[in-house]
Amino acid sequence: MLVDLPPRVVIAAPQGRSGKTTVSVAIGKALHSRGIRVQPFKKGPDYIDPSWLAAACGSPCYNLDAHLMGEETVKRSFAERAGGADIALVEGAMGLFDAPGEGTEGSVAALARTLEAPVILVVNASRMTRSVAAMVGGYQHFEPGTRIAGVILNHVSGSRHEQKLRNAIKEYCGIPVLGAVAKETNSFVSERHMGLVPAAESEEAQDLIEAIHGRTRDSLDLDGILEVARSAPARSFEVVAGRGRPGKVRCRIGVFYDRVFNFYYPENLEALRGEGADLAFVDSLADRSLPPVDGLYIGGGFPELHCEGLEANVSLRREVASAIEAGMAVYAECAGMMYLSRAIVWEGRRYPMVGVIPAEVELSARPSGHGYVEAEVVRANPFFAKGLKVLGHEFHHSRLAFEAPAEFAYAVRRGHGITGRSDGFLHKNLFASYTHLHALSSPFWAEGFVSLALASSSLKTRERHTKEEAGHGISASGRKGNRGR
Repeated sequence: MLVDLPPRVVIAAPQGRSGKTTVSVAIGKALHSRGIRVQPFKKGPDYIDPSWLAAACGSPCYNLDAHLMGEETVKRSFAERAGGADIALVEGAMGLFDAPGEGTEGSVAALARTLEAPVILVVNASRMTRSVAAMVGGYQHFEPGTRIAGVILNHVSGSRHEQKLRNAIKEYCGIPVLGAVAKETNSFVSERHMGLVPAAESEEAQDLIEAIHGRTRDSLDLDGILEVARSAPARSFEVVAGRGRPGKVRCRIGVFYDRVFNFYYPENLEALRGEGADLAFVDSLADRSLPPVDGLYIGGGFPELHCEGLEANVSLRREVASAIEAGMAVYAECAGMMYLSRAIVWEGRRYPMVGVIPAEVELSARPSGHGYVEAEVVRANPFFAKGLKVLGHEFHHSRLAFEAPAEFAYAVRRGHGITGRSDGFLHKNLFASYTHLHALSSPFWAEGFVSLALASSSLKTRERHTKEEAGHGISASGRKGNRGR
């Protein structure tokens, strides 16, 4: 069916740490407060910024990444998820023209051209006045087809500073200034909150979003921003009707989702539901036991910040270990893998964890792996077919020090993984890796996970029935056993 694309705008910047997220959250919250249906998106692989955008806009935030997904998948996903919204708000990543390789593929500018969306440039105007026009003008003309339709000034020192900036852009660039955010606002929004801590982990997230809204309410030209978004050309896109809707329930998968583990792409959860999985959410700190499930999905997060709570929940750790040893289908990424290790060593103390991975986790100040991952499945395993090429991403400050030889599914061609050459720890029906997968770039993942959950659940059921029959004197063939001899 055909879906009409809504008004849309990309919030970009000349470079990272210019304040895109703060500005995007401020815009999303302000529009949402007006009763406008905002559908947020984030360019590139990221969990933290989307969590804040989702909280501000009142709608799940989806990721768009041509490097991982391909341009056509990006278009389709955008159309499917933006259809019905009043405006689509897309936050960029890094600098406007930065890309994974040497060319333009995968840049925010390329994404804006794919979506035929105008760009609003967020400029860190600290320590500059008239020079801002040279910067903005250079970005306007660097790549043909990338339409920079407005500027939002950030880190503005006062009214005199703001006026100089506005005059320069008006005289030389010919595009409107759609906002001027004071330097004090950026000092108030600490890097720990908006750059390191997911909204799901921050108890004061909504208070902080409200405070951002209050401090920027009179600084942003919302009507001007809406006008820019509405200047995007009217377009329709063919999508598959019903895609992403839950399928007939075939199994139940437990998802660890709490202050510790909250790095999940909404698309991944939707993909599991689409394959027929009912999702049961587990709190690793509060829940003392697992609900009845056929599989477990333990995603990313910051377990090192919650080691004491994880260690204290002994009963849940033991249940998880028993489920894995019994053959339950378990998929764990990064923090999930750390949780399944023998222990996490953090700030000089050792915290026991689940213990099924024969390794201790050591944390470091510098990232051990950061960026896109390209890997090949080189060892047979119950999740992925041998020979499969996998694209993903990683960001971790930890390493696993193994106490015994281990089997790995992935040969890492780009990235670091667990050893620098390998990733994807295997044990029975457990698959644990540093590589994060996105369901739209790895459509085989959800189908394989649900199929394995079904198969392992059926196996456990058969084993239980066999034991029950043996306990009642019934042999595997169904005949009465002769227990008197």
